[in-house]
Formats: sequence, structure tokens, C-alpha cells
Amino acid sequence: MGVEHFDALETRDPASREAALLAALPGQVQAARTTPAYADRLAGVDAASVTTRAALARLPVMRKAELLQRQVAGRTAAETWNPFGGFSAIGWRALGKQGHARRVYQSPGPIYEPEGSTTDYWRSARALFAAGFRAGDLVHNSFSYHLTPGAWIMESGAQALGCTVFPGGVGNTELQLQAAAELRADGYAGTPSFLRILLEKAAESGVALPHLQKALLSGEAFPSALRDWLAERGVVGYQCYATADVGLIAYETSARQGLVVDEGVIVEIVRPGTDDPVPEGEVGEIVVTVLQADYPLLRFGTGDLSAVLPGQCPTGRSNLRIKGWMGRADQTTKVRGMFVHPSQVAEVLRRHPELLKARLVVEGEMANDRMTLKVEALTSPAGLVDAVSASLRDVTKLRGDIVLCAPGSLPNDGKVIEDGRTIG
Repeated sequence: MGVEHFDALETRDPASREAALLAALPGQVQAARTTPAYADRLAGVDAASVTTRAALARLPVMRKAELLQRQVAGRTAAETWNPFGGFSAIGWRALGKQGHARRVYQSPGPIYEPEGSTTDYWRSARALFAAGFRAGDLVHNSFSYHLTPGAWIMESGAQALGCTVFPGGVGNTELQLQAAAELRADGYAGTPSFLRILLEKAAESGVALPHLQKALLSGEAFPSALRDWLAERGVVGYQCYATADVGLIAYETSARQGLVVDEGVIVEIVRPGTDDPVPEGEVGEIVVTVLQADYPLLRFGTGDLSAVLPGQCPTGRSNLRIKGWMGRADQTTKVRGMFVHPSQVAEVLRRHPELLKARLVVEGEMANDRMTLKVEALTSPAGLVDAVSASLRDVTKLRGDIVLCAPGSLPNDGKVIEDGRTIG
């Protein structure tokens, strides 16, 4: 029996997919420019010219820190009040000039996110299907229904598949276990840690859950040891990668080889602290462009690290694959009372074309630390070390040692700043 797919988009020719994604870009840029924030950010950008990945890469990455800053400013502005910072095309009352928001959510920051009225707005049905969910299933949804969109992301996708949803939310373990058993839930959506708690409570209480056989998990790391632990108890778990801002980004398949990128987004991997895409296979920050006009986020920096996997998924899904979550891109640290940012390391690189890659290593003890900038260099002309040292001091206002390294010798883990200090 062959592998089932959610739709024909998953298996289309990669060149056809790329052409369709790029053809959608000018309209997406134009839609974004109708919002106050992007009208400002994209001033002077010709939307019709954004038809290649290179053109997309010339647009600025928008990160959570800037989104939060603009939202705070928008919430406190008297005459131009806009809790979304001007990025949303939908809302309510005066905010809803281009459409009505079904819901509005609050994530840590706080950052507010709107939800549009389209079916499967967050595009999670594709991930649920890959995890084995089908029409007629009862989905026990244990993501939080409080403030944040997590539960609604899963619920909208489950309902789009034709599933029934039990809104378990978080906590109340005994009641949730009772409901899962008495309603004979077919599958679980939620964090992997809470699913483990439920199954441990079931074993402790002597409650059988023979119908609970599949799970779509997110919000936390899902190590292979826990995947095997679940399988021993009859539950086949898959993970997906989503955020409150952009919804589903990528999802796991039965091949268990990375995560397949969703059909409704364009994913780039950029060097932390910069807006610049890295070569395939190099670890960097996940940047997402969502192809929808309600909340038209362009080049949204997730702050998460990953890398592109070569080749296609053995299940026949032909889209780009990423390795999954590999850490955080924001590696800002404080050295001798001064904040040092990945963007500053990137600025040092920009000043010296002989350099390929850099890694700032901070060692020693807190308040008695030292910096070493390790750089991969194509060539090492006389005076290069002194020149890089001067640039490091100029950019960071701190002194550090410079070590020249051979190309390809620095670790491929996305780290621009490695903090190896001990507390003492």
C-alpha cells in the first residue's frame, strides 16, 4: 500500500512548486504594503520586481523584537492606535477595514496575533494528515485554549479534516484521562510531555486507552527516546513545527527524516544576526514568508535554528526539508558589562572580505571573562589579524583575541556567539 498524501501539492515537481511560490510573491508584497507597518518598511520597493529568492532576500527580516516594539508603540499611540503594530490587514471596528478577524490572541511579550476567517487558517490539517489523522477521528486536543493560539491552530486543522475535537486544554489530568477513555479518543494533539503524563497516569490508575493510537506533538522537543516510549504504549507520535505568528511551518512524516516544509510558506535559512541566506546544509535562523494577505508577514525571523536537508522525503513529498529545531538564533550575551550581539559579529565579517565565517567564544568566569573571535579565512594577508582585532574593538567596544581558522573548520551548529563561561 502506497503512502497517502494530503493533496497533489505535496508531490508536485519541485520546479513547478518554486515557480508557483515565486509567482505569488509580488501579490504578497503588494498586500503587505497596504498595511501601515509594511508601507513604511517597504517604502521604495517595487512589488512587481520581487519574483526571485534573491529579490526576496533583499527585503529586511522582521524579528520578534521589532514586532513587539512596533506593537507597543501602536498600543500607546493616541490617534493611530493599532495593537498589531500596523502589520495586520484584518481586525475589528476601524482595524477591520480589509476583513474581520475571527479571534485575537496574546502570546508572551505580549504580542497579539489575529486569526482570519478562512478554513484551516493556520494550515495544520496537512501536518495532522501526515500524522495519520483522518475524517471521523476524535482528536483529544491538549494545547492551551487560554490566550495563545496553540489549541486553535490544531482545532482548525482537525475540523478542516473532518475530525471531531475534544477541547482538553492543559491541566486537569484526571478529568482529561477520563474523557480520553470514555470518549475513546483516536488521537492526541498537544505537547509530548503532557501526553507522557496522561499515559503514566493511565497506567497508574489502571485505565486502558486502546483507541488512542496517534499523536501530533509540538511546543517542545520530541526526542527519539520519547517517541519509542510512546510507541511501546501503542501511540505513534509525529512532530510539527509551528509558531503563533505564522502557523504551521513544517511537519514530520513516516520517513522520520527531518520536517517537510508546508506548501503555504517560503522558508529561508539566514546567518544569525543578519538577513543573508546561508548555503544549503549550513545551520542558521529560520525565516518564513507566509503566502496569505490577512496577516502578511514577510521574512519573519522565528529566532529558531535549523538547516536544509538535501534531497526529497522518501514518502514522495517533494518540498524542502529542514532538520527540525536546533536551538535559538538570538545568542546575545553580556561581556564585561557590554551586550554583544550576533549582528555585531556579522558586521566584523562584512568589513573583511577575506573572512568566510566567524564564531565569538567567551570563556573564563563571569566578571573575569575573555573573548576570542575565531574566523575562517580564505587568505591571510599581512596585518589581517590586527585589522580584524581593531574592527572587533570598534564594533563591540571590547578587546578580544583573533584566531585564524581554515575554511570549513568551525562547527556547523548555527552558533555565532558561544558562551562557555562558568559562574563564579
